[in-house]
Parts: sequence; C-alpha cells; structure tokens
Amino acid sequence: MTPGQFVQETSSTGEWKRQGNRFTGRISRDSAAAPGEGPDAQGRWPVEPGRYRLVVSLACPWAHRSIIVRRLLGLEDAIGLAVVDPVRDERGWRFTLDPEDRDPVLGIAYLSEAYLRTDPTYDGRVTVPAIVDTTTGEVVTNDYPQITLDLSTEWTEFHRADAPQLIPADRADMDELIEEIYRDVNNGVYRCGFATSQEAYDEAYDALFARLDVLEDRLKDRTYLLGDTFREVDIRLFTTLVRFDAVYHGHFKCNRQKLTEFPNLWAYARRLYQLPGFGETVDFGQIKRHYYVTHHNINPTGIVPKGPDPLAWIR
Repeated sequence: MTPGQFVQETSSTGEWKRQGNRFTGRISRDSAAAPGEGPDAQGRWPVEPGRYRLVVSLACPWAHRSIIVRRLLGLEDAIGLAVVDPVRDERGWRFTLDPEDRDPVLGIAYLSEAYLRTDPTYDGRVTVPAIVDTTTGEVVTNDYPQITLDLSTEWTEFHRADAPQLIPADRADMDELIEEIYRDVNNGVYRCGFATSQEAYDEAYDALFARLDVLEDRLKDRTYLLGDTFREVDIRLFTTLVRFDAVYHGHFKCNRQKLTEFPNLWAYARRLYQLPGFGETVDFGQIKRHYYVTHHNINPTGIVPKGPDPLAWIR
C-alpha cells in the first residue's frame, strides 16, 4: 500500500482518519477570569476585544468558515486576523505573507511556535484555524467546529447591529445536517483524496455523492438548507462546494460529476457566493496553490491548473 499524505492519519486499511483537535479552550462570556487573565477553572477564557488573533489560511475550508462568520457578524475590530502562506514547508503554516516573514502581532514565523509554546510535547499536525492569545502567545483553541459557534454565541456584545442569526433557536435539525455534511462531504472529500486503498476510496466516494444527491434534492424547493434564511450549516457546506471543481473534482478524484453539473447545488452555491461575506473571502489562487503544491504524494509535479474560470460564480 502506498504511504498516505499524512501517515499518522492513515489507517491500516488505507482510510483517512482526521486527527482530533488538541486545543479546545473556549472564549466565553461566562468566564470567571478577569480581563488579561488566562482561563478560569473550567477552561473558559474571557471575552476581550483586541486580545485574540484568529490565524487562518485562505486556502483551508475549515479556516474559511471562521473568516466568513467573523465578517458576517462584524467582529473584524474585536478579533484580529492573521493569514498564513497557502504553501506549507516542513515546519507547517508560515507567516511569509507578512513583512520580515513574521506575524506583526504575535512575532512568530510559524504557527507551530504558538503550538509548542502551549504544549512543548505536541507532535501532531499544526492546523488552522487557531485562535492565539496575544497576551501569552499561547493557542486558546484549534477546535474549528466550535470556533464559529462561539463567535455567534459568546461575542454577541460586539456583533454589528444587523448581524445575521446564524444559529436558529431550535438547533436539532441544523445539528443533524451539520453532522451528515461533515461526515460525507466536508471530510468526505479528504477521505477520497487521501485514501491509500481502492476500498477506502470507493467507500468515501460513494458516501460523498450519495450525500450530494440528497442535498441536491433538498434544495429543489428551498433557498437555503433550512429554508429562506442561511445559517451556520450553509457556511459549512459552502466552503467545500466553492473548492469542489477547482480542487476536489480532479485533485481528490471526486469526479462523478462537477458542482456545475448539480443544478440545485450549483445555483445554491452561486447564491451564497454573491452574498456579502462569502465570495469576497474566496481566493481561488491561494486555494489551488495550497492543494496542488503541498500534497506531494497526490501531485508530485506541483503543477497548478489554470482553470476553472472563476467568473462562472458571478454569471
């Protein structure tokens, strides 16, 4: 069996097994910690505008979620943003887009420096998004599913006046959809792309397109997944869909059909893309450079494709 892109996350059967999130602190308005202090006894950090730095890659779908939510809620002044280079080297995500190749606020060249400051024994893959405390330089959280939920629920004092309600009062239907979409679509494309056995790939491929067929049918008579208003779950699906034809269809072998060949999903994705906070946060150049240049096992030549035409998203 050919070694996987990330050996520690490949099972003996060739299946991609995403690593867990090492740092799961919460920034909470219920924190008992005073401003400037670390987490309270329950691990809750205080909500403080200007204290935390959200580290993202514009290429990464998991980080892209947090960029969109931060923009939609109007939290740009409350939470700083650091953008890493889309191409990782052997030490991981790097701040080579900034002057002197260092984040100007954290003063570090690699996100791994913050990880190791927080846990000197950490030997897993360094991931984005991550929220770093500028006071201590430590990572508060890299728990990407929780980060966006907390931006909606814990930072309400700093939301803009007309911020959308991304989490419905009754979350049961949304949470069920989130789980299905994560398993089969968000993570499913990676399970296809990083599979190292035919059986593992076939299983992931079948689950991916079965779920996309269900979502295609769901969207035949509604504007968004839960009705007439977009929610958190739409953001989570969008960040995979917007990368589908550019990356996942060819690079990850998710090639039964393109997104543009799903009439309802394609119309839905373009509808979201054209909303404030969505399309303006998409960088197809960085997306393609990351996937095609850093996944050496899948694309050893490092050639980045020129297409598809991004203008299709606004026609």
